[in-house]
Amino acid sequence: LWPTSIGGEKLNVIILDDATDPTNATKNARRFVTDDKVDILMGSAATPPANAVAAVAAETGTMHMTFAPIDVATGKAPWSYNTPQSTLVMSHAIVAHMKKTGVKTVGFIGYADAYGELFLRDMKVKMAGTDIKFVSEERFARTDTSVTGQALKVTAGNPDAILVVASGSGAAMPHKALIERGYKGKIYQTHGAASRDLMRVGGKDVEGAFVVAGPGVVAEQLPANHPSKQVAMAHVTAWEKIYGVNSRNPFAGHAYDASVILQKIIPIALKTAKPGTKEFRGALKAALENAGPIALFHGTVNYTATNHAGYTDDTGVIMQIVNGDWKLQAK
Repeated sequence: LWPTSIGGEKLNVIILDDATDPTNATKNARRFVTDDKVDILMGSAATPPANAVAAVAAETGTMHMTFAPIDVATGKAPWSYNTPQSTLVMSHAIVAHMKKTGVKTVGFIGYADAYGELFLRDMKVKMAGTDIKFVSEERFARTDTSVTGQALKVTAGNPDAILVVASGSGAAMPHKALIERGYKGKIYQTHGAASRDLMRVGGKDVEGAFVVAGPGVVAEQLPANHPSKQVAMAHVTAWEKIYGVNSRNPFAGHAYDASVILQKIIPIALKTAKPGTKEFRGALKAALENAGPIALFHGTVNYTATNHAGYTDDTGVIMQIVNGDWKLQAK
C-alpha cells in the first residue's frame, strides 16, 4: 500500500525479520546502514529490538522510525522517532478513564522487558496527584506459556482494576488467567494488544475489557470532525479491500503512518540534498522536526527537535470489547 516513488525518487524497501531479538535487530540495522546504504531505518514492531535499532541509528546518524514505543528522549535516541503513541500518552488515556469510572486500586501484570517497564513507569507518572495507585506488580516473559502464579498474586487483593501490559495474541494469555482466577473487576489492555488477535485468542474471556488504542482502530466510529477520520478511513478502505473486513491492526497502521510521514518530508529534503548522502539524512531529520502537525491513522503528530514522541495527551481512545467487537467509549 506504500507508494512506489516519492518526489520523483523510487522507493527501495528492504525487509529483514529480527524475530523480536535485539541481537538480530542490531545486526540487521548495521547491514542496512553499511551494506545497503539506506537513508531511513524502520522498526522494530517490539520495544526491545526497536531500542537496539535506535542505538545503531544514533551511532550512524541515520533517521529511525519505530513501530513500537521506545524512550525517545533526545539524549538517548537523537535520531529515533516513535510512530506508535508513547506509553506516557496512552497512560494518560487509561488513567483518565480509571478516574472517570471510580477506580482507586490497580494491579499490574506485564512483560518483564522495556515495554512493560516503560508502561508501569508512565502509568505511575500519570497517577501522580490522583487517588489511584498500584497495589501489586507482577511480571512475565514474552515466552512464558503460563502466568498462573502471577495471576494468583495480582488478584489476591481484589483491586478495582488490573492493567495487562502485553502485545498481540500474547495479551490474551494473562487476561484469560485473571478470569480463570475468578477476577470480576475491570481489566485494561494497552495499545500493543489493540488487534483482533486479542478477541480471537481470548474469546469470551476478554469480553468487557477496556483497550487503549489509536483512533484509526475504530475509524468508522470517529466523529466526522476528528483530525484522523479521513486518513484513517483511507487506510482502512484500502487495507480491507485487500485483506478482508476487520483485518486492520495497529501495526499496519504504524507502517501506513510512516508512509504518510515520508510523503511529507522526502520532497522537502530533496530540495537541499541527494539520497544516499549524510546531508540527505540530516535533511530528512530537519524536515520532520519542522513539518508541523501531521494527521495520521493513529492520531496527530508534531515532532520537534526536543519532542520525538510526537503525539499529545488527547491522542488515545478507550475501546471496550462488546459482543466481540470494539466499541468506542466517550471521553
